[in-house]
Parts: sequence; C-alpha cells; structure tokens
Amino acid sequence: MSWIVLLIAGLFEMAWAVGLKYTEGFSRFWPSLATLVAMAISVALLGVAMKQLPVGTAYAVWTGIGAVGTVVLGIILFGEPANAGRLACLALIIAGIAGLKLVSPT
Repeated sequence: MSWIVLLIAGLFEMAWAVGLKYTEGFSRFWPSLATLVAMAISVALLGVAMKQLPVGTAYAVWTGIGAVGTVVLGIILFGEPANAGRLACLALIIAGIAGLKLVSPT
C-alpha cells in the first residue's frame, strides 16, 4: 500500500511542477492555488508513504516519478525536445526507480 501512496504522491509532484509553469510566477490566482494544493497533497502523501518505506528510497522514488513525469509532460504540453540524450537520461532515472523498488525491504 505504501508504494501506491508513493506513486500517487509522485503524480501530484508532477502536477505541481507543471502547475508552476501555468502560475506565471504565482501571478495567476487559480493556477497558483491548484499548484499549492498539489504541493501540499504531494508532500503529505510522501510523509504517509515514509511511515513504511525507507526515507532515502521513498524520497528518491518520489523525485524520480516527478522528474520523469514532468519531462514527459514538458515534451507533450510545451513542445520541449525529445532527443535521444534526454530520453536516455529518462531511461536511467526509470532504471534507478525500478532498482530501488526491487532492493527495498518493504
């Protein structure tokens, strides 16, 4: 269950990272509010997941999910480049997340 909570926390991290783009420096009210709510939910769920998971593993997986998802959404939503180097780096992050999950005691 902790891994599912951590996955959801990572999805909310993606949401707030992308949301930052739409806040335009926190000058737009509704995008700013949604981003702040997503931040709070993300961190709260990370804390819940850390009750059962090792802190280093949970934090690394949370940031990895957020990083990979944010890059993918940047490619899809903002037309950011999807060159071989960027995709290879994403693959390395995904391999690291999978590796941490496989060797984690929980």
